[in-house]
Amino acid sequence: MSTRTRIRTTARGFRTKAVGALASAVLAAAALAGCSSGSDTAGDSATPSASSGSTAAAVDGGQGAAAVLAANKESHAEASDGDWDESAAVGIELDGDSASADGDGVTVDGSTVTITAGGTYRVSGTLTDGQIVVNAPDKKVQLVLDGASVAHSSGAAIEVTAADEAVVVLADGSENTLSDADSYADDAEANAALYSAADLTVTGGGQLTVHGNGNDGIASTDGLVISSGTIVVDAADDGIRGKDYLIVEGGRVTVTAGGDGLKADNSEDTDSGYVALGGGTVKVTAKGDGVDAATDLVVTGGTLTVDSGDGSGTQPSDDTSTKGLKAGVINVLEGGTVYVDSSDDAVHSDGAVHISGAKVTAASGDDGVHAEGDLIVDKGSLKITSAVEGVEGADIAVNGGTVEIHSSDDGINAAGGTSTSEDGGGGGGFGGGGGGGGSEVGDFKLTVTGGTLVVNADGDGLDSNGTAEITGGTVVVNGPEQAGNGALDVNGSFTVSGGTLLAAGSAGMAVAPGTESEQGWLSATLDSAVDAGTTLHVVDSDGKVLATFVTSRSVQNVVYSSSAVKSGEEYRIYSGGSASGTSTGGLTTTGELGSAEEIATVTAGEAPEGGFGGGGPGGRG
Repeated sequence: MSTRTRIRTTARGFRTKAVGALASAVLAAAALAGCSSGSDTAGDSATPSASSGSTAAAVDGGQGAAAVLAANKESHAEASDGDWDESAAVGIELDGDSASADGDGVTVDGSTVTITAGGTYRVSGTLTDGQIVVNAPDKKVQLVLDGASVAHSSGAAIEVTAADEAVVVLADGSENTLSDADSYADDAEANAALYSAADLTVTGGGQLTVHGNGNDGIASTDGLVISSGTIVVDAADDGIRGKDYLIVEGGRVTVTAGGDGLKADNSEDTDSGYVALGGGTVKVTAKGDGVDAATDLVVTGGTLTVDSGDGSGTQPSDDTSTKGLKAGVINVLEGGTVYVDSSDDAVHSDGAVHISGAKVTAASGDDGVHAEGDLIVDKGSLKITSAVEGVEGADIAVNGGTVEIHSSDDGINAAGGTSTSEDGGGGGGFGGGGGGGGSEVGDFKLTVTGGTLVVNADGDGLDSNGTAEITGGTVVVNGPEQAGNGALDVNGSFTVSGGTLLAAGSAGMAVAPGTESEQGWLSATLDSAVDAGTTLHVVDSDGKVLATFVTSRSVQNVVYSSSAVKSGEEYRIYSGGSASGTSTGGLTTTGELGSAEEIATVTAGEAPEGGFGGGGPGGRG
């Protein structure tokens, strides 16, 4: 646990209040906080995170959702929030430009309905240009929308100015609509179609359509919880924003936003500013960030689909942040299914990213997944269908799960932060790590201890501007055809002590593991490149096929390591024959030589003739 986490947990302890359905999904505690500059007004989607830099980057990336959520402000929501007694509810009937009420606690002034006492209020009918105001200090108000339509040309449709807590219940089977003003003054406090200055919960089995014409769709200056219902938001700026936190426990939520889609922006309180998704189906289309958490972003269940910026087919703009899932401190994807298509990073954190059980599919116009600090994959799956760089972080660890990367530049890049040198160095010597020109050289690390990692990269396949270590798992790299990059590129030490490694790519920048590796390896540079679709076999001196690999692009260098390879022994590379069984990035379960032709002979533990042995000139950092 990081120093930051330890201090905060000691100071505040753990809270036990239930959070409805979210509690059963380990979201009853709620997220590791940090600081990020934010704004309650429109146009803040490009605001940089104040927690970026060494403080956020130092956060422990191995934390699970429960630990992260336990360090944050507890949710205000309760499982009973959606329960209401129709016989005890005060009825409010909207009628064009007027309204009427059948009980106490409500005043009507023209087309303005003001609720001044705690309790339950059932609202139905239509206000063509009016407003519902809740002004009940220190009281809990339950607002049941049952076929209600409210439009207001000069402000919020529903405005909670004072309350202990506001609960909007969508009556089962009902359809409700809120629409606000086309614009707001710069200093307006209420600047959303559904606005609350108190904790806000939206629940129930009905539908709510929100048109945020002038700024945000739904906003709370405290916490905001969506537990159920069908909610459709179309907003000029942010779609749904909770300042202290935004929690989605269930329901069906669809957001179209001119700014950020889902957002929590408290940058002042260290236990706030988080977004948590524990269930439901959420779809976000945003011109800014899809999900923007000033501190922590945690997904433990449900389905989240995000389309941000102009999608992965475009490069990110310098003017507006268009990331898919953005966190100021830590991004934990522990459960559920996540789809992201973004013009900037698909998954981003100024601190750490932890993929620990979620099924993630991402496409990006920049990085697929980016962390300034730790980037850890423990379980679940990560599939990056397209990106400039697939995965980038200062300290990258693949410990389990499955990772598949398709990138136009580096597949995995251990880099970032403060470098110790930008000049690079010469080759690391025979069989060593080393070298690299024109890239950052620093305290960066790439580690693979388990799981399956498949990389398809036009740039370097596995690139570390520090060290690299493989101790387990299966790693398959379909590297570049271009001579200026390599399937492997490590500036410091590179060792293999377990697992299986098959890396194939161009020969101009060939890098192999270091001679200090505990497990045997071989590196074969072919006389000429072989075409995509070629079946290659690694064969020992007894004629046993150790590995069969079908190339997906033209390659001239092959690096292979497994427990079957013994240093100092001779191995041959054959071309032809057949492959069969399950394929992992081209590495198949079995293969037959048949009439295959021998095309290279190598000695395990020796660098290819004319190669760089274990670290050559580096490419892009």
